Amino acid sequence: MNKVFFAFLILALISVFWFFGARNNLTDIPNVSAPQVFEEIKKEIVTPPPLRVEKKAIPEAKLTPDGILLWTNAERTKAGLPALSPNSKLAESALAKVKDMFKNQYFAHESPGGKGVGDLVSEANYEFISVGENLALGGFENDKALVDAWMASPGHRTNILGKSWMEIGVAVGRGTFESRDVWLAVQHFAKPLSACPQPDQNLKIGIESSEKKIDELVATANQLRAELESSEPKNRKELAEYNQRVSEYNDLANQINTLVNATKLLINTYNSQIRALNQCVSG
Repeated sequence: MNKVFFAFLILALISVFWFFGARNNLTDIPNVSAPQVFEEIKKEIVTPPPLRVEKKAIPEAKLTPDGILLWTNAERTKAGLPALSPNSKLAESALAKVKDMFKNQYFAHESPGGKGVGDLVSEANYEFISVGENLALGGFENDKALVDAWMASPGHRTNILGKSWMEIGVAVGRGTFESRDVWLAVQHFAKPLSACPQPDQNLKIGIESSEKKIDELVATANQLRAELESSEPKNRKELAEYNQRVSEYNDLANQINTLVNATKLLINTYNSQIRALNQCVSG
């Protein structure tokens, strides 16, 4: 009798071990919240402290954008640098700056309303990757005297002799500032967006689409995993259903892992394009 009992007990234990051993394992999903972060495009803005010359405007003096450009390029030629090309949109943004400073009686790179050179250039529909601004206020005998004054100021000299600049806009105006008759002069230097290789926007759109899909799949997989981990199949039928759902979960996990790896490769490619652009900006 005892032998029969122990035989049944052994069979029962074997059945229990088989039953629990027959439960399929769940595939792990790695942390997929943002495989990598896009590297930012670095736009460069250079604004040395404004140059103020405490002299009233000389009655017979006359400053001109063309003359200022001429002497600016003369300094670049002496330094072995290429001449800057005049750009009408940059001239428009420079003139807007002159008018705004007279109107609102301030002398600074940022207006009382918070606008800077980047804003003015963008409002003139000029797309840039780097931009700089020189400001001058006071009495200047002529165009050369103004450029000489800028060249004597380290920050303004750096802008005039900037190796990355390709285009320029110049504006001048004479009027009353703080109850004095003065000239205001503005130079806007820039390197256009078109001068550097641009990252593939379709690639970025594809990455964003993949990340959205990953988030959706992970949410579905997490919900399914929670249900599986809380389930306790009690017979062969329930175990078969459980294992079927485990297979569904594992298929999801494998799909997520494949998509994550593919997205990482896309992000690496996009980031290399951003790095090339940033190197062009700084070069």
